[in-house]
Parts: sequence; structure tokens; C-alpha cells
Amino acid sequence: MSSMRVLLLFLLLFPAGAAPKGSHSLWVLATYIKGQTPFPEFSYVMMLDDVRVLYYNGETKTLIPRGNTTTEDDVFDSNVLLTISDNIQTSFMEKWVVATQCLNETDRVLALQRLVVCELRDDGEPGQMITRDAVRGSTTDELLYVDKNFTYQGNLNVSTQVLNIHLEFSMRRHETFYQPFCIKTLKGYLEKRRTQINRKVKPKVRLLQKELSSGFRVSCLATGFYPRHINMTLFRDGQSVSDHEITGGDLLPNGDGTYQMKKSLEISADKHKYTCSATHLSLDNKLDITLEFDPGEPFKSVIPSVLIVLTLLSVFGTGAAIYKCSRRPAESEESTHEAQQEATQMSEANTLMN
Repeated sequence: MSSMRVLLLFLLLFPAGAAPKGSHSLWVLATYIKGQTPFPEFSYVMMLDDVRVLYYNGETKTLIPRGNTTTEDDVFDSNVLLTISDNIQTSFMEKWVVATQCLNETDRVLALQRLVVCELRDDGEPGQMITRDAVRGSTTDELLYVDKNFTYQGNLNVSTQVLNIHLEFSMRRHETFYQPFCIKTLKGYLEKRRTQINRKVKPKVRLLQKELSSGFRVSCLATGFYPRHINMTLFRDGQSVSDHEITGGDLLPNGDGTYQMKKSLEISADKHKYTCSATHLSLDNKLDITLEFDPGEPFKSVIPSVLIVLTLLSVFGTGAAIYKCSRRPAESEESTHEAQQEATQMSEANTLMN
């Protein structure tokens, strides 16, 4: 289960030519797998931007809506989508033969995957459409259709003649069938999910400092934001830190549907001013978080604070002990009196019962 999710996540987060900011896209992440696994042999997830809207189970041939309580039966023609699903599965079966011959791993579990993306530009016109195939998470070939221009990149082990026939057929299908159906479905989901897709959640940004054996690490963490597009820049004394000095920067999903990103920089024990600057659609202005880094400063500021806390605890403890001592005789007398009263009441009760 974990390896499958990692592969799907890889295809989702690192697509070539991902939809630019301001546009919307419809994604199909399909997997064909054989072997002893808990998964259907063929299945896919459909996503509007980064929101799951549909799941297809190839064993039962059922389309299962995701993440919405309202009906979306009119978004697409289910018969047409089931036909497309069968076409994708047939294509996987054909590529399975080639993949197992090349890898010589017919006796092992092997996953073939396909990523299909169509884009709707912010002016309402169709953008690019991508069909990318992968084996064990590595891309084998990719078809790109944009503005009626069709390009192909890949390493399929077929003759040039067979490949040209395949590309010609694919271009006609994309132009007359696949892209129109994808764009129509995308517009339908946008109408149904507009509030969900257009929501904006502000990022929480922090600068973190950690001591290492070789120095220190300063990390800028932005989390809890939506949509996923964010720009984060680290500055040292007002100057932008070069990319080759920075590690991280991968966009990762949170469990609540928001995203996070962290960029880190390893530094020496010199005194500098570090700033993390973030821009996001949810922010009216850029968000700057500053850290005044001085290796000696934390110890100078922490030790007095600890002494103050310990002093307060000592004073409080002494006061509490004095209070308990002063209360003990009175509490003892009161307890004795209550015990005598209880004994008298018990004696009277026994007399009545006899």
C-alpha cells in the first residue's frame, strides 16, 4: 500500500508541464498491477486540481464518487467514461507484455501507471493535455497535445513504422474525443466543486533553528496552506540565498487536504539575520519571518529565564509548605470533632435498630 501511494504521489507532485497558476486541470492517475497484492488489477483516481472526485475499480467496473455529498451524475456520461476506462486497461495489457520482456520480471509484482492531465486555461480555453506512462515510477513515454500540436518522447521498443501509426491514431483520438470529453468533464466538476476548489487557506510560516555537529541548520517551514502554489525564499542579511545552498523545497500534502513545504540552509556559527519570505494566493502581501541568529544568544537568554523559573518554584514550594504546617493543627482538631460526631450518630442508630 505504501509503495503504491509513493508512486502515485510522485506522479502527482512532479509532473512535467504541470498546470500553471490560475488554470484548472483534471487528472487521472491509473495503475495496472499483477501479483499478490490487496489492490484491483486495474484502478484509477480522478482529481480536480488536487481534490479527489472519483475512484474507479476495474474488478467491479464501478465509478465511486469521492469527497462530495451532492449528486454529480450530470458531470459526465458514465457509459463514455467506462468505455475510456476499458481502453486504458487494454492499453495497459498490451504494454505489460513489452514491460515484462524488457525487465525479465514476470514472476514478480510489477506496476504500470498512467497519468492523464487536461488543462483549462484561465481564459476558458483548453490548454495542454498530457498522457504519461511509467513503469515502477520511472517514465517510459509521454504524449503532449497542445494547440493542435502533438509531440512524443519515449523509449518504446517498437519499430518506427508501428510508432508512427500509433502516434497518428493517438493524435486523432485526442483531438476529436479525449480532449473534448476531458474539458467537458473538467468544466462540470468546476461548476459542482467551485467553492471547494476556490477556497484559500493562509500558510503558517516559521523559522526553525537546530544545532548540528558541523554547525547549525536554519529551516523555513510553511504549512497548512491551500491551494498548493506557494513561493518561499530565504534571505541572509537581506540578500537572497542561492538555490544550490538550499535543501528541501518539496511540496508535500497534509492529512487535512492542505500542503506544506520546508527549505533548509546549513550555516556556520557566524552572526547573521535570516528571513523567510512567502507569497501565496491567500495573502494580500508577502509574509516575512525573521530570525536574528547569534550562537551565543540562546544560552544568554535561556539561563536567566531558567533561574527565574526555579526561584519562583522555590518560593512557591516554601509558601505551600508553611501554609500546610499552619493548617495542620486546625485540620487535626476539625477531623477529631467530625469523627466524634460520626461515632455518636452510629451509636444512636444501633440503639434504634435494637
